[in-house]
Amino acid sequence: MDSLLLQCWVPFVFTTAIMLCVLLARAELPGSWELLVANAGIASMHTAVTRYNTVVLLDRTNIGPSRKMLPRGHCRYDRRDAFLKRDCYAHSVVLDLQTNNIRPLMILTDTWCSSGQFLPDGTLLQTGGDLDGLKKIRKFEPCEAHRFCDWVELKDVELVNGRWYATNQILPDGSVIIVGGRGTNTIEYYPPRKGGAVLFPFLADVEDTQMDNLYPYVHLLPNGRLFIFANNKAVLYDHEANKVIRDFPPLAGGPRNYPSAGSSAMLALQGDYSTAVIVVCGGAQYGAFLEKSTETPAHGSCGRIVATAPDPVWEMEDMPFGRIMGDMVMLPTGDVLIINGAQAGTQGFEMASNPCLYPLLYRPDQPVGLRYMTLNPGTVPRLYHSTANLLPDGRILIAGSNPHYFYKYKAEFPTELRIEAFSPEYLSADRANIRPEIQVIPERVRYGEVFDVSVSVPLPVVGIVEVNFGNAPFATHSFSQGQRLVKLAVTNTFPDGNGRYRIGCTAPPNGMVAPPGYYMAFAVNQGVPSVARWVQLVD
Repeated sequence: MDSLLLQCWVPFVFTTAIMLCVLLARAELPGSWELLVANAGIASMHTAVTRYNTVVLLDRTNIGPSRKMLPRGHCRYDRRDAFLKRDCYAHSVVLDLQTNNIRPLMILTDTWCSSGQFLPDGTLLQTGGDLDGLKKIRKFEPCEAHRFCDWVELKDVELVNGRWYATNQILPDGSVIIVGGRGTNTIEYYPPRKGGAVLFPFLADVEDTQMDNLYPYVHLLPNGRLFIFANNKAVLYDHEANKVIRDFPPLAGGPRNYPSAGSSAMLALQGDYSTAVIVVCGGAQYGAFLEKSTETPAHGSCGRIVATAPDPVWEMEDMPFGRIMGDMVMLPTGDVLIINGAQAGTQGFEMASNPCLYPLLYRPDQPVGLRYMTLNPGTVPRLYHSTANLLPDGRILIAGSNPHYFYKYKAEFPTELRIEAFSPEYLSADRANIRPEIQVIPERVRYGEVFDVSVSVPLPVVGIVEVNFGNAPFATHSFSQGQRLVKLAVTNTFPDGNGRYRIGCTAPPNGMVAPPGYYMAFAVNQGVPSVARWVQLVD
């Protein structure tokens, strides 16, 4: 072999070997990816799954042309819009999970960095935004995929204060608390309460020179009080008395909320429902936003605290990767999937780099140092304005990523219109023979009600089959507003003939443990969940 050919051949062999090693390593990691929709028409900034197994995707209106047209004659007219005064493009769509078809929806006012929550009747409440959407309240009443439903902007009521970067959380009585927003250190409610908005000084106290108090992490604890986290601090808030009950210790590691956001989740509620554990992971270093630094490494630390303990303290541990803008998704098993985001930079337009393509599985029951499992990486960077949502079949829907002010398709990290699904290891083919299928379950249950669930499983059941209720949160800006998983008290599993098994279940005791509304009910056998059935929990 002559020297020139050898010079070409050796690098080729070396490069091929590296690529082969990467592919083999990826093949050995748990989980799998699939492309659901090649072009959704919009990049989803906000995403929510409805009880009809459809998914609402929502961007902002003043972003110029999308890749999805509204139906003929349904253009939006706004003389104040600097980009499209006659806007015939969709900025919201609904995805049918059965067919993967996309239908355009019409949104009138600006929903940029807004908030949302499902009401007890399954209606999606959507609040705030920017410009003409700052005080707007909108509703989407979902319907079956073959029917027509669309956004409705309420005309008889609006927010007391403008809300841009606020957080919503459903309460035990089915009302919704709306917390904070840019320059808005107040709290208000839907339906509106007498007296309007109330001051919440905590948000002003934790604001720094780059804010870091936006999109606060709000978790409803099973004692009815709220754990509210912003920047690096948290308080226990009594929303009925408008009173801060206690201050939690600061969380080490720098700011954790927008524009430095990592993510947060409340772990599954179980047992006697007296204990609530909160986890906060990742974030940007302070100053990265001010300096517009895309290369500053993200935090890799996580804090975990028992919010209901008499003397709570943060337990610290490190993820395998630093991560900014990661989404924390509660899985039906009680594990947490951490997905999306970047390893450097901060939130904001074109202010992050080094996409974090590797999902992580956080296993709460494992000891410190063994809780994280690295999963099969994706190939599509999901940076600023991306979302992750649990689907009824146990997959996780991944959408969005638009780190640009407008849609920009020729860039290092382009506007992303593809929708993907990630399947955790529990959906692998080698576990299909222990995957349960729900045969019979009530469509509606009352608090404390005892009821039976009938399941079938290909192989004989050994041990307890769990029945877990997971709600459908509103995902935006690396936080799933209202996210909740409740493990029901269950009996032993009894054979019921014809390969079926009967499980005795007790519904959650009250709205503090599980607010009223629709839940995905999963049967979980040896860590493998069924396809969920929607159950309405009522008082």
